[in-house]
Amino acid sequence: MPLRPLVRARRLVPGDRVAVVSPAGPVPKDRLDAGCAILRSWGLDVVVMPHVLSTHPSFEYLAGADADRAADLQEAWCDPSVAAVLCARGGYGVQRVVSLMDWAAMVHAEPKVLVGYSDITALHSAFARLLGVATVHGPMVGTEAFVTSASTASGLRSMLFSPSSLEARVLGAPSARTLVPGVASGVTVGGCLALLAAEIGTPTGLPSAAGGIVLLEDVGEKAYRLDGFLTHLLRSGWLDGVAGIALGSWHDCEPVEELMLDRLGPLGVPIMTELGFGHGPSTITVPLGVPATLDADAGTLTLDVDALV
Repeated sequence: MPLRPLVRARRLVPGDRVAVVSPAGPVPKDRLDAGCAILRSWGLDVVVMPHVLSTHPSFEYLAGADADRAADLQEAWCDPSVAAVLCARGGYGVQRVVSLMDWAAMVHAEPKVLVGYSDITALHSAFARLLGVATVHGPMVGTEAFVTSASTASGLRSMLFSPSSLEARVLGAPSARTLVPGVASGVTVGGCLALLAAEIGTPTGLPSAAGGIVLLEDVGEKAYRLDGFLTHLLRSGWLDGVAGIALGSWHDCEPVEELMLDRLGPLGVPIMTELGFGHGPSTITVPLGVPATLDADAGTLTLDVDALV
């Protein structure tokens, strides 16, 4: 069954309360403080959840115990006073917490904005499949890109506060190029390639991207590993029936263009590369679960509706 548009949360206004969570890896306090200061400069009431700065007693790559990370996220989502849940960083750990969350309780909460990328891709999939809520693939509060790149912060702010603006509706980057020409329309879906592949066959992974505009990016990977992830998506049938593909940043990865054409070109759909979302010194903000039109020739992804209502 083709992907359908998901329920969109309301846009933010000054004075809204937003919660910061760390569902994956630990975040440096100085960067977290700098990111929260930016959010407060936008007029937001920022609440840092209790375990955001925690570390796991045995595994330093986790931001505290699994149960604590899950509890922070669930509490923030179910709190009616919170308008948005913003992730502090990615890393690794989301897949350890998704099975600990009470999705039956969360589905009754008022839809709100969830922002993140990288490991947060597993949450994007879970929120789409289990809650039916559109989410935002965008910069995280404690990441270097958010606190040092003005364009990165500006893009997120526009998406959150002014989703009708040109900056938030027509997404592009100077680096964007055509791999396979054409124009396609569909519902946006995707994120970090490694996480999308890892989610296949799980209760929280989307079973198919049919009818979707698929967004793919990753960081620090060898070509053979990217090949493996793509081949897994192809062999599983996850990419059957996709409408188009937008490729983001491949920061610190081996060259990918020839590989992408080899693996994805036979799908026969428009493909655009270097759109600018994902890992790297700067990133653009892209909503997931909303209808959009990809113009591979023009190098743009145009949202057919506002990301937030």
